[in-house]
Amino acid sequence: MATAKQELGELGELLVVQNCPCPKCKQKKTLKRLATNFKCADVICDFCGYLAQVKASTSKDGKTPPKRLLGAAWGPQRQRMNAGIYFPLFLVLVTPKQDRFSIYYLSADLQSEDLFEERTPLSVSAKRAGWQGFHYDLEAAANRLIFVSEGVIAGKRASRPSPEEDEADLLYPEREG
Repeated sequence: MATAKQELGELGELLVVQNCPCPKCKQKKTLKRLATNFKCADVICDFCGYLAQVKASTSKDGKTPPKRLLGAAWGPQRQRMNAGIYFPLFLVLVTPKQDRFSIYYLSADLQSEDLFEERTPLSVSAKRAGWQGFHYDLEAAANRLIFVSEGVIAGKRASRPSPEEDEADLLYPEREG
């Protein structure tokens, strides 16, 4: 059974694939979710192959990003940074009632090492002793985040939909302007 944080992450991925065109090729409805635990990426464009990370977080108003956000494993992130490789980031903010959302985008070319904060490795008594993650410093990236979309979440599913299943009945974005 998925945890509340896993369900929030899954909801974030669904919101991105339903509401965001591919930033590279600009095609609509071509972003698809990757398998759970795929390293450093959550969505792929099935037209041009573009990869991006999705992170979801709750926000009181569904619009204000947190100052820091949990990332993933530090080792793969550090290796990619050392090679000059950064993955674009979709930041999905959801209200605590999960009735409204906002999506922001951080391009790979606007990222730098100052955005990533290494966490202390987990203690020897932890379930995953020695594992080390990182935080995104969103305060450092605040002026680089680009607003993409916002809307209302009309309903949610309890389980992960199949790739063939139409998710359009799940989310109804309100678009401004």
